[in-house]
This record gives sequence, C-alpha cells and structure tokens, in this order.
Amino acid sequence: MRDAVAGGQRPVRATVAVTLVLALAGLLFTANARLSRSGGERHATNLAELVEIENDRVRQLGEQVDQITAEIDGILANPTVVDTPEDENIAQSDAIMAGTVAVTGPGLSVTLDDAPPSTPLSATVRPDSLVVHQQDLEAVINALWAGGAQAMTLQGQRVTVSTAFRCVGNVLSLGGRVYSPPYRVEAIGEPTALEAALGASREIQIYRQWVDRVGLGWSVDVADSLEIPAGSLPAELAQAQVPAGVDVLP
Repeated sequence: MRDAVAGGQRPVRATVAVTLVLALAGLLFTANARLSRSGGERHATNLAELVEIENDRVRQLGEQVDQITAEIDGILANPTVVDTPEDENIAQSDAIMAGTVAVTGPGLSVTLDDAPPSTPLSATVRPDSLVVHQQDLEAVINALWAGGAQAMTLQGQRVTVSTAFRCVGNVLSLGGRVYSPPYRVEAIGEPTALEAALGASREIQIYRQWVDRVGLGWSVDVADSLEIPAGSLPAELAQAQVPAGVDVLP
C-alpha cells in the first residue's frame, strides 16, 4: 500500500413484455369469467330473447378472447420489442453499461508507468515504491466512473463496473491476459468532469506525490474522439471431469 509523502468511481427490458402479458392475461381471465358466469344472476322474462342476447354476448366475448390471445402470443414470441423512444434509451444505456456495444465519443486517456530502474532506494523508498500497483489503477478507474464515464478500457480491453483485474508485482492480469507497464485507461465522457474527478481523488493525489518524488509515470490526455469496443463474451466453461486413471472415492 502506498503511503502519503510527508508534506505533501436496455433490447427492451423483459419487464415491458411481462407487464403487457400480465395486463392482457387479466383481460383474458375476465372474458373467460364472464363466459362461464352462473345463471343465478340472470332475471329471465323471455327465454328465446335471453338465448339470443347471450349468444350474441358469447360471440363478442369469444372474439375478444381470440384477439387477446393473439396479442399475448405475439408478445411472447418477440419479448424484446421496443415500443417507445424512452424504452430505446433505456435499452441502449443498459447495453453500454454492460459493455455489450461499442461506444464512440470524447474523453480522456490516462497513462501510468513504473519509475526508472535507476531511481535511488532509501529507507523510505523501497523497490515496491517504484512500480504501479493495483490500487493505483483502481483509483483511476473509480475516479473516472465517479466523473461520469460512460464506457472505459484498460489496456484496450473493455471494462465495466464489475470487471475484476489483478496486479502481481508490476504485471497486470486482465481477461486471461497479462500486461506490463505502461498502463493506459481510456474513458468516454465529458473531459472536464473526468479531469475534475481525477483531481479530487485522494488516492490519486498520493500517487502524484510519488510521481514527483521517484518519477512514477503519469499523463492525462484529452481526446476529441475515442473508440471503445464492445466487450468480449466470457469463454464457455467446460464441464469438469475426473482424469483418466483416477479412482473416485465413494
């Protein structure tokens, strides 16, 4: 852990389809209930007239049942239909946050690097003081999210709020690959807000103290247009199997 130098972060949603299905199902239930209503509520005075009236009602309700059933079947067959611009915006926002679509726009590029190997060591400057740590990358990513970043990459790989990565020494492990410094984080968002969020982060303030002290790398570049790719789908997991020749205990 780095110490401070002395002195010195909706395809339409299924709920739309579910709501419509439930509403239509309620109408279907009501129609069916009316068809099967007991005769105890009727006050017949003319049997022939009553039969004619009820036959007409049965025909009308039957048509309603057929129409509602067809609408339900259509919704179930295509549950991702977008009905309104608001639904489209929700679906698009969800897709961006999930990292399933590419994004283009202005933003920032932040680069972190290890200090030069020739940097002198001392009682307060140890070898691990000269390398970029996981906490440093996390501080940058969290600050950019807090600053309103819409989409982000680390070493060119799409990251989301749930992305996990790990640094061992000065080696970064992300998405099944390993990387060495320098490390680059790119984020799409309003550049001024993103820069302000970086400046307000206490963790980044401490990192920049060590930039001045030992020469850790730090640069922030404003970009008029960044292209952030969609994230890769997770690899399919293979089912675990007992190796050949290994006996399974009862």
